[in-house]
Amino acid sequence: MKVTGGCHCGAIRYAAEVDPATSAICHCNDCQKLSGSAWRGIVRTRAEDFRLTGEPRVYLKIAENGARRGQAFCADCGSSLYAFTPPDPEVISLRIGSVDQRADLPPQRQIWCDSALPWALDLTTLPATPRQ
Repeated sequence: MKVTGGCHCGAIRYAAEVDPATSAICHCNDCQKLSGSAWRGIVRTRAEDFRLTGEPRVYLKIAENGARRGQAFCADCGSSLYAFTPPDPEVISLRIGSVDQRADLPPQRQIWCDSALPWALDLTTLPATPRQ
């Protein structure tokens, strides 16, 4: 599936070919902290299928599993865009919130569920407001 996306302010844009079957929700502590939310939605693309316009800032960190991970975001608006394993990534994890076609990428699985916040696993009982 072809997707486009980018940051909130428009300084960075990308295009990619993704496999919707790789769409997931990650509950790890790193994703919670880095997203400022209870989880983060991701979808994978191969590096060769990813085209970027603009220059993201990259924060390098050690993931919970010990791997080095680059976290790419817009230095102007702070939008989280993708993650990768340096120095030569084969796979890039796009942040679903930055994908223009995000409504077409429902999660196919959940990962790092041991770190999930108990209340974040089922939000269907909460009152819902269409727009505020």
